[in-house]
Amino acid sequence: MDIKLSKEYSLQVSIVIIALVLAGAWTYTAGLKDKMQQKTNVAVTQNGTLASELEEKVLPSNGVVLPVVWGNLGTKLISTGVIDVDKFKAIYEQRGAFTDEYKNLLLGENNGQLKITKDNAGYILNLFWAFGLANKNSILETGEMMNPAYGGAGNFASTGGWTLAQGNAMNHYSQHKFFDLTSEQQALVEKVSKGIYRPCCGNSTYFPDCNHGMAMLGLLELMASQGVSEQDMWKTALIVNSYWFPDTYLTIATYMKEKGVDWKDVNPQEMLGADYSSAQGFRNIASQVVLPKQQQNGCGI
Repeated sequence: MDIKLSKEYSLQVSIVIIALVLAGAWTYTAGLKDKMQQKTNVAVTQNGTLASELEEKVLPSNGVVLPVVWGNLGTKLISTGVIDVDKFKAIYEQRGAFTDEYKNLLLGENNGQLKITKDNAGYILNLFWAFGLANKNSILETGEMMNPAYGGAGNFASTGGWTLAQGNAMNHYSQHKFFDLTSEQQALVEKVSKGIYRPCCGNSTYFPDCNHGMAMLGLLELMASQGVSEQDMWKTALIVNSYWFPDTYLTIATYMKEKGVDWKDVNPQEMLGADYSSAQGFRNIASQVVLPKQQQNGCGI
């Protein structure tokens, strides 16, 4: 009897010990898992914070006020037929996105300084596309757009792609003098336009064969006409290009940060050059940087 009791007692003790060991192992594993999860969450939070801080520097959430006054250019584009108001409005009304801001820029007479934001960047792009296409300028008349090798200026995305005019877009190509530029102002537009590239192609603004190039040309012309300095033109062009190509410039900003240069300290002219902002230049930069994809604006309306 005593031996039997001892065996039963030993068995009970063994069961208890095994249970305690298993419980301890489960507790340790669960605790380790929680700690690992906490570390992961912290890492994700930190990466998100870093990304958010960088994005705020490149693409301020409150937007940026540009050193140009749009004024009544919207009504002038309509009156000359460069913009067919019904076609233009329909694009945004179908999306439920024709805001009071958009209405004022298109139909208003006394618009103050332009402010670009993440929300209105595409709308501003289309306005300046129309303006750059129509405003009379020698860059459009004697520059690369007129090279016979391309079969005429009407074969480009910046011309053939503008379908929101009254009649054919080429009927408005460099046909409307919305203001006069002095020889010095024109020279400044030509100089700066030759140094601003875009990642959708390998061409500078001096060869505005797509909507972004044509829009940037229009912006440069407007800035020059209003006495904006060369330094501020480069700075403004970088801001605007960043909103038009957010993925590109967040990637470039990340690359510069890894080189120890904060975005506020970069040289705008350098960033807009072929080594960074052209299609080939950007591919080289992007190959050295890993960054989550952002939404891009394509070369169309």
